[in-house]
Amino acid sequence: FLQQTERSLHLMTQRALEAESNVEKLKEEISVLQGQLQCSKAENENLKAGQTMDMGAVKHNIDFALQNLHKIITGANWSIRQLASGAESLCFVAEVLKSTGRISTAEAEKE
Repeated sequence: FLQQTERSLHLMTQRALEAESNVEKLKEEISVLQGQLQCSKAENENLKAGQTMDMGAVKHNIDFALQNLHKIITGANWSIRQLASGAESLCFVAEVLKSTGRISTAEAEKE
């Protein structure tokens, strides 16, 4: 009975030592996982901040593009006005030339 009790005690001691060893390993693993969790949280925050910055950069680029587009539209409108004015001038010159041609023809007929 004594030997059986000693064996049981020895077995229980081994199990307790193994359990303590497992607890220490699990504590270390928990510590590592908590460190990884903190790193992941920090990286997540950085990514969120970067995304916000990216959206700010996108907004800035859109504003810049809109300003340039407005300048281009203004320039195009000015060019269209110049072209219309030039066309009116050409029509006027054509009318003057036509009138001059009629006058020349009428004078030639008189002679």
